[in-house]
Amino acid sequence: QLQLVESGGGLVQPGGSLRLSCAASGFTLDDYAIGWFRQAPGKERTGFSCITRSGRAAHDAESVKGRFTISRDSAQNTVYLQMSSLNAEDTAVYYCAAHRLDWGCTLDDSKYEIWGQGTQVTVSS
Repeated sequence: QLQLVESGGGLVQPGGSLRLSCAASGFTLDDYAIGWFRQAPGKERTGFSCITRSGRAAHDAESVKGRFTISRDSAQNTVYLQMSSLNAEDTAVYYCAAHRLDWGCTLDDSKYEIWGQGTQVTVSS
């Protein structure tokens, strides 16, 4: 069974940091481009960052650029999202997803085949 499991979410104060993990089981993450998406209460799910098979980050949305960093660890079969300078607008359920793609990556969620269950990130004092 192909699965992605996110972890690392929680409650953090404004200005704080969190690192989310996206671990794969049943398949090799190196064969996929990985995207991070989030869905805030009452809003649609949106993509904001993705990483290619070669490890190049691409398509960082303006809302997170400079604050979030995406990386991948082949040995751990895991992709990470390091988030810093968090603010209330970052409160959402965060999802990772995998897209079988030879090169590049996309923030179009309709292209992604495998999804995690999501992890809640709440930024509040």
